[in-house]
Amino acid sequence: MENFFRIGEAAKLAGTTAETLRHYDRTGLASPSHTDKWTGYRYYSQSDIVRISTIKALQSMDFSLKEIKEILQADDIAGVLELLNAALVRADKKISELESARSKIERAKAHYENKRSVPTGGAYERTLPQRTILLLQSFDMPTVENLTDYHRHFYGQLKDEMKDKFTFEDAAGIYTRGGEAHMFAICKTFVPTEGLEVLPAGRYLCRRCGEDGRAEAEAEHAQKVQKITGAPPQFAVSMVALTGILKWEYEVQIFIE
Repeated sequence: MENFFRIGEAAKLAGTTAETLRHYDRTGLASPSHTDKWTGYRYYSQSDIVRISTIKALQSMDFSLKEIKEILQADDIAGVLELLNAALVRADKKISELESARSKIERAKAHYENKRSVPTGGAYERTLPQRTILLLQSFDMPTVENLTDYHRHFYGQLKDEMKDKFTFEDAAGIYTRGGEAHMFAICKTFVPTEGLEVLPAGRYLCRRCGEDGRAEAEAEHAQKVQKITGAPPQFAVSMVALTGILKWEYEVQIFIE
């Protein structure tokens, strides 16, 4: 039939399955424009496919099929708008949760990809670019709580007129100097303010370790660097390497030259 689609074709165009379309038909949610009385074949028009796509979109916003049927049949425009506005709020929340989960998965993936390329259990060297970091005055150690959406802590200590001048990489760490430790974030854009430090470009002696071995690794590598350079290092960096949603380890980095 011209301008009509068999159930399999209609399901493919709408991004669903033939069985789903049969269910929509049985429940009266979306019936085909024509059914052959001899063969029982269902034929869908383009407007039918648009309706099916709308149903799918509403389902993705967590509406039940009963609610969707009421929306599609409703004459109460104000009531429908209220339902759709509530659905948009739920959709925005779901998008935010998915983006947060994706970010955590990407960090864990990057950790394992990087871990595959470096020696395990021992020291190695890396050549790193210059990095400008912002020290966090309120925390000196990562925890599950302060690593969750941790950038908000850094924006929180900035003056209001500076907040839009700063953006940060998705990377956190601990900066130790003169016996004091501070969490930090790496700046992508910034303006001069209190708490900024520059990590010089060059060679760093590195080692991966857990929380229990971090202080020992920093002290041991500082001694090695002192033997190489003839002077004690001025600072130590321990980058947080997330290995899962609630797990992390460190990459200790001591500047050589």
